[in-house]
Amino acid sequence: MITGEKLQKILARGGYGSRREIERMIEQGQVQLNGRTAKLGDRATETDKIQVRGNSVKSTRLVKQPTEVLLYHKPEGLVCTRSDEKARDTIFDQLPHIKNGRWITIGRLDINTSGLLLVTNNGELANRLMHPSYEIEREYAVRIFGEVTEEMLTNVRQGVMLDDGLAKFDLVSRLPSEEDAQNQWYRVVLKEGRYREVRRLWESQGVQVSRLMRTRYGDFSLPRNLRRGKTQALNWMQVNTLLKSVDLPGEVRPDLRGQVAIKQTKKAPIKPTRRGR
Repeated sequence: MITGEKLQKILARGGYGSRREIERMIEQGQVQLNGRTAKLGDRATETDKIQVRGNSVKSTRLVKQPTEVLLYHKPEGLVCTRSDEKARDTIFDQLPHIKNGRWITIGRLDINTSGLLLVTNNGELANRLMHPSYEIEREYAVRIFGEVTEEMLTNVRQGVMLDDGLAKFDLVSRLPSEEDAQNQWYRVVLKEGRYREVRRLWESQGVQVSRLMRTRYGDFSLPRNLRRGKTQALNWMQVNTLLKSVDLPGEVRPDLRGQVAIKQTKKAPIKPTRRGR
C-alpha cells in the first residue's frame, strides 16, 4: 500500500520552493530522507526525517495547512516573481507573513499591469484555477491609444492568430470615458492567461495599450475599498466555494477543526493526528 505524498509536494507545502525547484534539489542530491539521499519518486509523511541542504526539516512545517486565499491589489511597477535578476521590486515583499507555507500567485500580472491578483497557499488550487480546462474568466479595463474601428473589434472577438496560437476576447465593449479619439477605455473578458495576451491582441490591430488593469478573476472582483499594495483575505465560506468550483473538497470550518482532531484521535488513538485539517 502506497503511503505518504511525493517528497517534492510535501516540501513545497512547507515553503522550500516550487515543486520543480525541489525536484532539481533532489536530482542534485541536496535532500535526504531517513538518512539516505532522496530520489525522485520518493514519498514521505510528516513523521519521516527529512533534511534539506543538511538542515533538518521540522515536522510542523510539513503538516497540511488550511487553505488561505488573498485578494491583492497589485500596483504597477512590481513583478510577480520571488526574486528578479534586475533587482526590481516584487509583490512578495508586500504580502503578509504566512506560517508553514508559501504564497503562490494564481496567474501573473506583468510589471506594467495593475489590479486584482489572487494569492493562495494551496498549490493544487492555484494550478486548477489557472488551467484552461476550467475556463475561468479574467476581466480587464484597458485604455487604448489609437483609433479603434468596428473591424478591429470584430477581429479580436472572432480570433487573431498570435505567435503562440489563436486568441480572442469572449467579450469586448467600450466603457464610458471622456471624448478623446486617441484614448478610449474598453472592458475585455477572456478565459485564459497567456503571456501579455491582452496587450498582444490589441497590438495585432495596430493600436497600443497605454494602461491595463485586471478588475475580476472568476467570481471575485477587485474590491472598491482595497487600496493598491494591500490584501484582503477570503473567509472560510468563500474559500470553500472557490475549492468546490474546481472540483476540490471543501475544508472544515476553522472553529470546528479542533473538534475534528479530537474525534479522529478517539477513533484511531494509535495513529498520529494531523492538525489543521
